[in-house]
Amino acid sequence: MPLTPLDIHNKEFTRGLRGYDQDEVNDFLDQVIKDFEIVIREKKELQRQVEDLQEKLQHFNNIEETLNKSILIAQQTAEELKGNATKEAHLIVREAEKNADRIINEALEKARRIEIEVEELKKQGKVFRTRLKMLVEAQLELVENNDWDKLLQSDEITEQIQESD
Repeated sequence: MPLTPLDIHNKEFTRGLRGYDQDEVNDFLDQVIKDFEIVIREKKELQRQVEDLQEKLQHFNNIEETLNKSILIAQQTAEELKGNATKEAHLIVREAEKNADRIINEALEKARRIEIEVEELKKQGKVFRTRLKMLVEAQLELVENNDWDKLLQSDEITEQIQESD
């Protein structure tokens, strides 16, 4: 059993003729030396363990710091990506709206041109119908003309035609 500081302090040596018993003092010192060596070894082992634990703690602190930095970078990157995606989405929407407006305007313009062409064709159709009607009426008038009857009844013309041949 190791000695305590109280044991060393309270130790009393018996006195011999010339003072304390030398063997008893030597035995006590041997015991103190053994215990002191054990304490020194334990102290060294504990110091070594403390150093190892401090190294590990430093290593884990470094890992924690690195992870914290990585998390911050990841958060910043995520926010940047989100911001960029939002900007890109707005640009895409604006571009789509411009394209939609352009397509609608082109369609309206094309519809207007087609409407104008249809009106023009209707006018041309009316003019053509009127002209055709006038032409047919003129032809009908020629056909109904009495001159045809005279021509067909006249033998003189037939004789004239035969003579000229």
